[in-house]
Amino acid sequence: MISKFLRVLLATAVTFAISALAQTGSAATPSSPAATPAAPSSAAPATTGTGTKVGAINIQEAIFGSNEGQRDLQTLQKKFEPKQNELKGQNDELEGLKKQLTAQQDKLNEEALATLKKQIEAKQKVFDRSVQDAQEDFGNQNQEIATRILQKMAPMIVKYSQENGFGMIVDTSKPWPQSNVLWWGETIDITKAVVDAYNVQSGVAAPAAAAPKPAAPKPAGTAKPATPKPTEPPK
Repeated sequence: MISKFLRVLLATAVTFAISALAQTGSAATPSSPAATPAAPSSAAPATTGTGTKVGAINIQEAIFGSNEGQRDLQTLQKKFEPKQNELKGQNDELEGLKKQLTAQQDKLNEEALATLKKQIEAKQKVFDRSVQDAQEDFGNQNQEIATRILQKMAPMIVKYSQENGFGMIVDTSKPWPQSNVLWWGETIDITKAVVDAYNVQSGVAAPAAAAPKPAAPKPAGTAKPATPKPTEPPK
């Protein structure tokens, strides 16, 4: 999944990209505040459109549903396959030791039992840390892909909205109540139209469908993360 942090990043990037595009569309006087780059904490809201319709777009699906997004994500997943295999090996070894402890705990003396428990604890800590590092690394590179594509896609969203009479576009990436959008109809969703237009502009061909892979091991004692769209980082 795209993490909560990535969602915030994407929302911020959309605001900056659309705001910047709207500002360049009007003439600025020498004393205009638009001539000075705004700080992230005081960014001006995007200029509203002149149309009357309200539209919706799922930014996450638009980014990773595009040919470029799918291609780059498949490349990233391929890059992390060795790490996933490494983590699976660590997990298998750890599970083997846990089964050994369960089967022999009544037969081992105190010293041998304590040694086995310490071995499991040490390997568990190493494994959990390795999973966390892999997730963070994958997430960071996933964010880089999303930000790069969004910088090119945001102007297209504005252009499409202006040409089709939209006065407002809302992001439906997150469901209510995480988002203020309670409900919307498919007739106002412009996600597919934007993706189709972006695919034409980028010139990237649709990548071959990747075969599904079994879930990677997760750190012990942690909650299962929400299923991402369109992929999830190695665990």
